[in-house]
Amino acid sequence: MQELPEKIGRYEISEEIGRGSMGVVYHAYDPLSDDQVAIKVAKQEVMTDHHHGSTFQKLFYNEARLAGKLTHPNILSVYDATLEEDDAFIVMELVPGGGTLEPYCKPDNLLPIENVIEIIFKVAKALDYAHRQGVVHRDIKPSNILANNELDVKIGDFSISYITRADVTETQITGLIGSPQYMSPEQLREEAVTGQTDIFSLGTVMYELLTGKHPFTANKFSLIMNKILNEDAQPVQDLRSDVPDVLVKIVERALDKDSEKRYKHAIDLAADLSIASDQLLEPPLKQETSREERFALIQALDFFNGFPSNEIWEVINASTWEDFDDNEPIITEGDIDDSFYILVDGDVVVRKGTTVIGKLTKGDCFGEMGYLSKTKRTASIFSSGRVSLLKAKFTLMEQVSQSCQLRFTKVFLRTLVHRLSKANARISSDADKSK
Repeated sequence: MQELPEKIGRYEISEEIGRGSMGVVYHAYDPLSDDQVAIKVAKQEVMTDHHHGSTFQKLFYNEARLAGKLTHPNILSVYDATLEEDDAFIVMELVPGGGTLEPYCKPDNLLPIENVIEIIFKVAKALDYAHRQGVVHRDIKPSNILANNELDVKIGDFSISYITRADVTETQITGLIGSPQYMSPEQLREEAVTGQTDIFSLGTVMYELLTGKHPFTANKFSLIMNKILNEDAQPVQDLRSDVPDVLVKIVERALDKDSEKRYKHAIDLAADLSIASDQLLEPPLKQETSREERFALIQALDFFNGFPSNEIWEVINASTWEDFDDNEPIITEGDIDDSFYILVDGDVVVRKGTTVIGKLTKGDCFGEMGYLSKTKRTASIFSSGRVSLLKAKFTLMEQVSQSCQLRFTKVFLRTLVHRLSKANARISSDADKSK
């Protein structure tokens, strides 16, 4: 067995954590940043191979050049790289307890459905971000999605990613490359690659996480190719009967062989997953208010002054209706969430620790700072009596029209100014009393 190096560059090596055909991954310490990191070191014989060395160098360069380009909580960060022929390595974020999704794709080790939804939702949002930066991953599969002990996920290995910019050609890997079982029909036909390729691959991963079986399994490449191009996967509910219909439809749309019928953008997949999650968690007794009744209640709120009817319907379609009994938690201090809430009926109290610091009533909104800044909640919100709320998530609000989004921004700014004015008045009053 190869001896463990003490150092690679400035990085102090502690242990080997993985090994593949192209290189070795080590757990290391960076004394400059005082961080634990992972280092992927290329095998020298691979990089200098007479026939394939230049291709392997391109793969390594592809992954390294994304340093600083893709910054997202669900994409593995690349910190540093050295790309000499005899000394090539990439320094990456270390995922604590980091395994991959592969163990959860086995029939005897399936995750609860709500965990699968959360995982695919996070990956879809990360892919949407990458696609907006002009990067198509092209190799989404369970082994390229890392998961820590809390099942927080990170997409890794962008080595064969495709940059959708005309000025980037030298290091692009072209042709039929990737993992055949996870390729989209257009990849197999060597057609133009778009973000929809990643969506198909993610649909394959979702199918596996739900059923423990690959949708297009076969023992020969030609048979795999034929299945992906021409055969439908076995129905999800044949393999796992408790998968709800709404989730089956999402998987089927992600795996549609016709890209015109498949999700066009990863954010659309994430939005449907968000709706499915809310539907699965919402008790049937809380679905009593009809859509027409909800429209009337919402239209009457001061918050929606100036919103035309069509935009109110947009909001209803992009939101969920939630009811709470007395003293139920709605927002928990310290949580990170991309939702905001509008009080349709009833009151809520704002708590910092165990101290009540404020009260909100019908027509007020809350949670908008977490929605806008993606920061931790700074206070908790509890119902005070029976409460009805409209809950909107960032993922879904991205789907509404620009004019509707603009109206929300104006209301948020007006709310912020009002709250700052009240805070200043309270500070002035306290100062006067202390004189």
